[in-house]
Amino acid sequence: MLASLFQNISPIDQSIKASHILVILPLLEKLPKKYNVPGEGSLEKLLSRREMKLTDLSDTPVSANLEDGGLCTWVMVDTDNSIFCQQTSIRKALKLLLIENPSEMHIAVYGTAHQKKIFSELAVYTTWVNGAVLPVRKNKPIRKSLTKIFLYGYKDIENFTLQRAMAEGNLLARGLTVLPANELTPKTYRQQIKKLAENEGWEYQEFDFSKLKEMGAGAFVAVAQGSDPDDAAIVHLQHKCRKNPPQKNIAIVGKGICFDTGGHNLKPPRYMHGMHEDMNGSAVALGILLAATRAEIPIQIDCWLAIAQNHISPHAYKQNDIVSALNGLSIEIVHTDAEGRMVLADTLTLAAKLKPDLIIDFATLTGSMKTALGSRYSGVFSNRDDLSQKAISAGKKSGERVCVFPMDSDYEESLESNIADIKQCELGGEFDHILAACFLRRFVNNTPWLHMDLSASSHKDGLGAVDSEVTGFGVSWAIEFLKDI
Repeated sequence: MLASLFQNISPIDQSIKASHILVILPLLEKLPKKYNVPGEGSLEKLLSRREMKLTDLSDTPVSANLEDGGLCTWVMVDTDNSIFCQQTSIRKALKLLLIENPSEMHIAVYGTAHQKKIFSELAVYTTWVNGAVLPVRKNKPIRKSLTKIFLYGYKDIENFTLQRAMAEGNLLARGLTVLPANELTPKTYRQQIKKLAENEGWEYQEFDFSKLKEMGAGAFVAVAQGSDPDDAAIVHLQHKCRKNPPQKNIAIVGKGICFDTGGHNLKPPRYMHGMHEDMNGSAVALGILLAATRAEIPIQIDCWLAIAQNHISPHAYKQNDIVSALNGLSIEIVHTDAEGRMVLADTLTLAAKLKPDLIIDFATLTGSMKTALGSRYSGVFSNRDDLSQKAISAGKKSGERVCVFPMDSDYEESLESNIADIKQCELGGEFDHILAACFLRRFVNNTPWLHMDLSASSHKDGLGAVDSEVTGFGVSWAIEFLKDI
């Protein structure tokens, strides 16, 4: 959106004249004279009136009108705090400006060279990711997108390519997730993905319903047969970095249930509302692929998207059905609202067949994960301890925090079936997030694997750098994770 309209200006050699200015300062008890901070006089008067100390700006950003009519917001960022806290401080400061619907944003950073680098990277990402307006269908939209961003005080040699790539990936994930279910059907979703693949130079392949049925992908077919079977498909995208030869082959898998009624185990209205967002895992996977492409990360990525709906019909799968998955395992159906692990099972099997170095899957999979963590963290599972530790590290670096959960082999006792190779789940859902991970593990063929249950896909007041309720959680985390491997 803003790729050609970003300007990086350094140093700050004069007072900034603009309608909306964000000033980011290090934690200081007094402003050095050399800083020449925009609106410094207005800031002093404002702090005096509110009986605030300068250091209070680290907890509470403030804004005031300047003499020339511009609006300025000042915030202090403590680099000793976590990245999440730093992102939150800048997001809250930026919100005081974005509420006025500006067309341009001017950002000035101060501090040591190291501090200015940190502030600039955070500010560019946070402004970029919140500067665009997500799709709405109002006749009079509440706000409009930024058209220009100016940064003063720090010059980046690579022009913040990584930060802008992550923001664009996040925006793609959120933009798809908020689309209404009657607009983003499996068919129209696939059309959008194909067009995106053409634009980005990704290889595109589809396994449609009839092909999957012929292949024996009974877990996916069981879910897809309840709605228009011509809609459903597993989509495979492939990207190879052109700038640098790929060093690893990573498979990214996403759950793309465009609407989830729960099937015959019908959700009550309270829990069915918002189920157009049940395709968020696939949107995050697409966002990761876009960000990795734009950032030119030297990794081959195979992206697998399980796209379907979970509906009620005479053909929909039922409790006590037994279906055969693509890898040959027979599955006893216990609950039709556990459809996510069904479509992921066959998709993971396809991904594992290409023998990647690592598989990462993303899904809004279980309500029990949100019960366990709330919506500030997402939960992760892995069949490798070192990957679990790397997942935590990527969460700290990206501001998208994760918590590792166990899936020791004795948990699988709950999935033992008398009539099939494995149960889909238990009727009691107290630790369903763990059982879902144990179930999925049976389909990765011992490939190094990470599973992220996206309990933080939606958070009411925004989260970290992102100010919208839909967070796009997972995109920045994955880019940080992929950079390290």
